[in-house]
Amino acid sequence: MSGLQNDLLRTLTKVAGALRGASIPFALTGGCAGYARGGPATEHDVDLLVREEDAPQAVSVLVAKGMRAAEAPEDWLLKVYDGDHLVDLLHRPNERPVTDEMLAMAEELPVGSVVLPVMSATFVLESKLLVLDGHRCDFSELLPFARALREQIDWEHVRAETKHSPYAEAFLVLVERLDILDWSTR
Repeated sequence: MSGLQNDLLRTLTKVAGALRGASIPFALTGGCAGYARGGPATEHDVDLLVREEDAPQAVSVLVAKGMRAAEAPEDWLLKVYDGDHLVDLLHRPNERPVTDEMLAMAEELPVGSVVLPVMSATFVLESKLLVLDGHRCDFSELLPFARALREQIDWEHVRAETKHSPYAEAFLVLVERLDILDWSTR
């Protein structure tokens, strides 16, 4: 594990403690969720799901803990920094509002030195596939994720939830052709 990965885990621990202390429900998603489930390490950022009505309070709580808020060009998340480490507070990823029901799907898992609610590998992969478009169509991080977590992924669910995306469809063809999954056994 790299020093940056350790730093992200420290940031995650600090953020989780602050949000729990303020009784703000959240769930870990993105690359850190994949890492928590046994996938490849991430060095990008920490992604957390929060309900939209809780997002401004979450930012205030984190700023009170010494982090700094940052402007987000997108309207579906808020951003804070812990030093140089970015934390994205997603409240409407892929145009799906974060709800109590969505947060309830998370499973409590150990992540570094804490136990946190972590979204499923299926949810994370679907989310990652749904952001692909003509300007962002890089499978290089998705392939190791899919390979490492293939037994934890409900591939039929991924296919159904991403069926409108030609980029997701291309990825699913690729993982089948690479023998990461076999549709005939599903």
